[in-house]
Amino acid sequence: MDEQSRFVAKGSAHVKLAGPIEPLDVTFVLLPKFTMLAFSSAIEPLRMANQLTQKVLFRWQVLSDDGGPVACSNGVPVMAEGAWAKSKPEGLVLVCSGVEPEGKASVALGDWLRALWRRGRVVGGLCTGAYALAQAGILKGHRFTMHWDNIAAFVENHPELTPARQVFCIDDRVVSCAGGIAAADLMLKLISDRCGAKLGQEVMNMCLLTRRRDEADHQITSLAARLGTRHNKLLQAAAYLEARIEEDFDLDACAAHLGLSRRQIERLFSSHLNTTPVRYMNDLRLAHGRSLLAETDMKVSEVALACGYASTSHFSKSFRKKYGTSPYRFSHFGG
Repeated sequence: MDEQSRFVAKGSAHVKLAGPIEPLDVTFVLLPKFTMLAFSSAIEPLRMANQLTQKVLFRWQVLSDDGGPVACSNGVPVMAEGAWAKSKPEGLVLVCSGVEPEGKASVALGDWLRALWRRGRVVGGLCTGAYALAQAGILKGHRFTMHWDNIAAFVENHPELTPARQVFCIDDRVVSCAGGIAAADLMLKLISDRCGAKLGQEVMNMCLLTRRRDEADHQITSLAARLGTRHNKLLQAAAYLEARIEEDFDLDACAAHLGLSRRQIERLFSSHLNTTPVRYMNDLRLAHGRSLLAETDMKVSEVALACGYASTSHFSKSFRKKYGTSPYRFSHFGG
């Protein structure tokens, strides 16, 4: 199959480019349990850009550890065209990861990525692909991001690195996105910068997206939207507690920080959220613990400590009551 037939599909919509554009090679490295939504959201805008212009603006290849198919997070296998170890790609190299990312990126993959980066390639991660970039040792001093659900576990394993809670990040030759349709936002930015805003807009239309998010946009809705209230003092109290999951619960300190009484804060949580500050903090801690158990190799006792619990037994009892199973059974160490 020739290049035009492989990378350019037929379509009725058309965009005329102002001038010639050199094709960009994009390599996708699939890791086990990668997120299909992030992968498809990244590769389809490239296909649409080619289709709309009837030109090969982007070429892509898919690689895996052994050159064979890789099962994504929903279990569907995706074919690869070769093994990354036998390839020396040009252009942009993106590692696609997903659930349970810890340990999926080998030392050898990290070495391969670092060598490409040092030779001037642009490297990046989709969803939890930043784990592979961390393995490569190229994230220090760069802005990067990953899916919000994996940030807590990542920071526990890499305390020297701080992911931004942005939709995507582009920092010199290191790019990353939070996964999901954020991969489309990243690619639309790439297409617009490389091929012009008009093509970027038409690709967005083809994707049926009504708005392209900017790099600095947050991944999830605001605290006000999540809690369903705009009461300023309540939002300040909730934010104060969320920032101190690992610390001893101290409602008096929260009250002093906000210039309120303890009783006033308790009334705010009761009237607006139908809960108490203690229960709110406990839910935060348990959610944090569930994330650590799912995404890291931390022991239950270590997770309990990281979530601010004085004892493992208290954490286990609270976890079972909320999630219907023990943290031991939920974790990788469960029988």
